[in-house]
Amino acid sequence: MNDEVSDRGIWFRVESGGAASAVRRAAERLGVQLDMSEARIADLAIVAAELTSNLVKHARDGVLLLRPVRREREAGVELVAIDAGPGMADLTASSQDGHSTAGTLGIGLGAIVRQANWFDGYSRPERGTVLAVQVWPGRDGGHERPWVGALSRPLTGESVSGDGYAWRVVEGRRQVLTCDGLGHGPLASAATDAALDAFRRAPAGPPATVVQHLHRAMSHTRGAALAVAEPDPAAGLLRYSGLGNISAAVLGADGKRRGLVSLPGIAGHQRPSVREYDYPFEAGALLVMHSDGVVDRWQLTDYPGLVDRSPLVVAATVLRDAGTRRDDACVLVVRAWP
Repeated sequence: MNDEVSDRGIWFRVESGGAASAVRRAAERLGVQLDMSEARIADLAIVAAELTSNLVKHARDGVLLLRPVRREREAGVELVAIDAGPGMADLTASSQDGHSTAGTLGIGLGAIVRQANWFDGYSRPERGTVLAVQVWPGRDGGHERPWVGALSRPLTGESVSGDGYAWRVVEGRRQVLTCDGLGHGPLASAATDAALDAFRRAPAGPPATVVQHLHRAMSHTRGAALAVAEPDPAAGLLRYSGLGNISAAVLGADGKRRGLVSLPGIAGHQRPSVREYDYPFEAGALLVMHSDGVVDRWQLTDYPGLVDRSPLVVAATVLRDAGTRRDDACVLVVRAWP
């Protein structure tokens, strides 16, 4: 049996202590897989235990995503805990040692913050909580604010998702991909895997050129809806090219939402028309892209303060509240940091 964790990660439903133990063991195995030191694996185990303990004690519908996270020359572990529980009025205060709402010592979130290299979260009373954590091989490990974050999950009853995402920086271009393989299950997942691989290998070029490259590379698959975006905050522009039912919107710093155009078609099949569009993308703006497994009626204005959180936390919150269980679902968020 292959116990390696792929870059897509593993989702856990955390409702009991047994599930919490499974998460901790999987996190330790991933640490070994990534050649982390014993000391950092021990730190990682503390983070995994505290995150899952919080879900068991306080949450409702608690789930956790465990996956590798990579940057140049090293890899770490990322954990994203999501729930629809009672939430917290002040996440910052709850992250301090000694703060407790359950009669405990109140060291859980404080321990997570101490062991992690990066931590972010969002919580609202009666709406639930999202916590995102990264543990890297070195304790210092300061890094730039993340400009992109994404996650996908399979529909209920499937072990693999046909939805996926990727990002890259090539010749100074920052580009992101969101993909929805046709149907569900292994064949849909294989189509998306082909798109992700072709995207990472594609020569540098604008989004429309990359989409055409993906279309040619996916001819052996059942095909997919997909979209490629290139944020260029320095120029105040977002370049975008999409095929099929990938939804995307730019939220300006003023809170206004503008939908982006994807043309009809299936990458890998027929001869679709591919076009590229430019949209304003000033400092402070957000790009949100998602598959049709996410209902397109979300409004970030319903979540005070969420717009200021990291792209990953925004993506996880949208997936939790707008994702359907009857379909694979994927959300990707890009931020133009001011």
